[in-house]
Amino acid sequence: MKRGTQHRAVLLTPHMTSTTNDTIAQTFDLGGDLTVHRLGYGAMQITGDGIWGQPADRAGALDVLKASAAAGVDFIDTADSYGPQVSEQLIAEALHPYADGLVIATKAGLTRTGPGEWVPVGRPAYLKQQVELSLRALKLERIDLIQLHRIDEEVPLADQLGAFAELKEQGKVRHIGVSEVSLDELKEAREITEITSVQNLYNLTNRDAQDVLDYATTEGIAFIPWFPIATGELARSGSPVADIAADLGATPSQVALAWLLHSSPVILPIPGTKSVDHLRENLDASTLSLSAADMERLDALA
Repeated sequence: MKRGTQHRAVLLTPHMTSTTNDTIAQTFDLGGDLTVHRLGYGAMQITGDGIWGQPADRAGALDVLKASAAAGVDFIDTADSYGPQVSEQLIAEALHPYADGLVIATKAGLTRTGPGEWVPVGRPAYLKQQVELSLRALKLERIDLIQLHRIDEEVPLADQLGAFAELKEQGKVRHIGVSEVSLDELKEAREITEITSVQNLYNLTNRDAQDVLDYATTEGIAFIPWFPIATGELARSGSPVADIAADLGATPSQVALAWLLHSSPVILPIPGTKSVDHLRENLDASTLSLSAADMERLDALA
């Protein structure tokens, strides 16, 4: 008999404090003062091919953003380089004026030279300029979470994060995060300024950032896994992911997201999609309860 049935996610639930496999915390206090539902939305894919230019289906992209808000998503992650600036502009077009409690995180530190091309640029003047452009594109007076998209090896990290710290003092930035860093780099960043979040590649099949996640969990730092769904061969019939999904009446992607939510209370997955149906499918992951046995089987897939 199946332990659950697939249904529409209801994100606007009471705050659960337990972090057992049967009842997970549904919200996280980002920076200690911004309470968000842990399953958010990543707005990278709503741009054109190669994360470049306007989407082929602009109306569809706007529909997905509006559907995310309607479903109760209150944490959206984007970046100035997505488009560039196209993702931020679409978010503003679809959702501004923003609902109370909506947190939009963006990033700066990667410049674009063409489709699929990304170049780290961490000069303080450039970072400040990009934050100003993000404020304009998003129609915000303050960015709740600005993240250093990549560390520029040509510029001292203190100068890069210092640029954000100056903007924080000016009231243009609320919290600061880092992206794709090692444990040593995260610790160094925390010596420079307060770090609220870290965004690294992490999923069922790639756990290279496990030491960073473990540290973030201990320190209460938000861990935002990018590329959170990576089931691939694991979704095939007979695999542990497919078997658990079938038992739950869910999809392999939902199981992959539920595994993240169960793995640590500081994890904030941000699955992205251009499809309203896929958005709703992803959000249903917040309703799945994985048993200790399920988690053990999934943990072994690394």
